[in-house]
Amino acid sequence: MKKPFYLIFLFLLAAVACGPTEKQPIVEDSMPPETQIIETPMPDSVLRHVVLFGFKQTSSPEDIQGVIDAFKALPSQISEIKGFEWGTNSSPEGLNQGLTHAFTLTFYSDADRDAYLPHPAHKQFGALLGPHLEKVTVLDYWTKP
Repeated sequence: MKKPFYLIFLFLLAAVACGPTEKQPIVEDSMPPETQIIETPMPDSVLRHVVLFGFKQTSSPEDIQGVIDAFKALPSQISEIKGFEWGTNSSPEGLNQGLTHAFTLTFYSDADRDAYLPHPAHKQFGALLGPHLEKVTVLDYWTKP
């Protein structure tokens, strides 16, 4: 009686081991071909683009909020941005050196990041930011999601 159970277990184990090894796009088949949604699976590693800003004393809270809102709009304008988050410094250590706002953008490749940098929407954002920027630090790194 145990023999069929072991055979089924071995068959399932072999099926899992021999399954697809490459990630394929996920297609929602229940929709007509012209409206199908194709999702690109997340890669094994992602590129994080970390931007830290310190604003000028002369910039008003409304000016700073305008910069934040413009930065938050970039993912809807630049398809290469795969993730976005932001926040303000809350560290009690006092080591932020005048940098108060952190933004993290996620890219799936160096090429995506390289397309973002000269993108017209990014350039337009830079023009809005420029008059209010006191300090900036940018750091990119690869990580596992």
